[in-house]
Amino acid sequence: MTEQLATMDFHPRPQAGEARPWAFPAPERGALDNGLTVLRCHRPGQQVVAVEVLLDAPLDAEPAGLDGVATIMARAFSEGTDRHSAEEFAAELERAGATLDAHADHPGVRLSLEVPASRLAKGLGLVADALRAPAFAESEIERLVRNRLDEIPHELANPARRAAKELSKELFPAASRMSRPRQGTEETVEKIDAPAVRAFYERHVRPATATAVVVGDLTGIDLDALLGDTLGAWTGTPGEPRPVPAVTADDTGRVVIVDRPGAVQTQLLIGRIGPDRHDRVWPAQVLGTYCLGGTLTSRLDRVLREEKGYTYGVRSFGQVLRSAPDGTGASMLAISGSVDTPNTGPALDDLWKVLRTLAAEGLTDAERDVAVQNLVGVAPLKYETAAAVASTLADQVEQHLPDDFQATLYRQLAATGTVEATAAVVNAFPVDRLVTVLVGDAAQIKAPVEALGIGDVTVVAAE
Repeated sequence: MTEQLATMDFHPRPQAGEARPWAFPAPERGALDNGLTVLRCHRPGQQVVAVEVLLDAPLDAEPAGLDGVATIMARAFSEGTDRHSAEEFAAELERAGATLDAHADHPGVRLSLEVPASRLAKGLGLVADALRAPAFAESEIERLVRNRLDEIPHELANPARRAAKELSKELFPAASRMSRPRQGTEETVEKIDAPAVRAFYERHVRPATATAVVVGDLTGIDLDALLGDTLGAWTGTPGEPRPVPAVTADDTGRVVIVDRPGAVQTQLLIGRIGPDRHDRVWPAQVLGTYCLGGTLTSRLDRVLREEKGYTYGVRSFGQVLRSAPDGTGASMLAISGSVDTPNTGPALDDLWKVLRTLAAEGLTDAERDVAVQNLVGVAPLKYETAAAVASTLADQVEQHLPDDFQATLYRQLAATGTVEATAAVVNAFPVDRLVTVLVGDAAQIKAPVEALGIGDVTVVAAE
């Protein structure tokens, strides 16, 4: 064996190459003759092109009593056009090697296409047909409504979904669309029919108020001509500016228990609203929130998971709800996780202790450094695909942010100090201004939670 090793030809170990600077891709902006705004981003090597189309059809534009009509419309875009039946449309997508998804949220409706660069013309043509002349066949709308009605009981049975529903109901005024489920309730969805979907489409879907984001390897592709022949054939009226309602919420400290008798775990969701990405505090808020509960090494996990063993994980996050063109808006700031039923009271007690300690002592430089490394250092990996870049650019458009926002954000995160991150996260999660929703066995957890003194405790039925 020794003689064999002596005669083997060992090559030197490969050395790491020189680090190259990275920045989030900058798009080129333009418009088609029909008023459609276009953002394009050439990404060499990305042979799967991602296309995002944003429609100014927000949830607060849904007619009274028809919550969920935007969702049904979004799903119906892939259920046939004036050229293809639902089955034919699906077959054409498959033939092109493409996927098409659509969903509705508070800012509007978004269609997401992924297609090989060699089939981009076909994929864009199908999306253009769906937007230009959707069939909205009565039989297909009825099927989509039935499917949505079938989903609702499953969502209510899911503790995390049930907690989110209750938190929205608690935080926002009853008249606000944000207080109600994004995809509607049984009462509202069952009223939706083909004429209602068609009316919502005709009122809110038009190229002049829409944006298309195209990201991928565009080598050898005449994108201007391609867009002109596909999405450029979509016509519609100019549309009028639509007022965006202000986001208001009541974050008076309180606890709501959604009673699930016999539950062996308690799902917790603690939240309030705070600044969105337009606010100069956003970078520090992102950094501080990540230190609090963004990863397995965060403070919440270190105490509740590693030291006490209450949970498999607790996370804190900030999620933008909606932004207006004038730069006003709000985000949901929340802490979520689940704990075993007997330790619900102790777990909440320790969670509040973490928040109080954070306010008294602040974050450490080591925590800040780890957060920066995780948020900024791995960014190039996060945006390896065209779909990830397109989705982020679409978010920026949806939230009325400049095209260089994400690139600027990474520079700001890297420059944010420990003191600024501490102040931001303490302001984001004040111990006396948090609405706590617990989905669990009220008979077992109500008394221990009341003893904590974190707010009045109310029990509601699970439905």
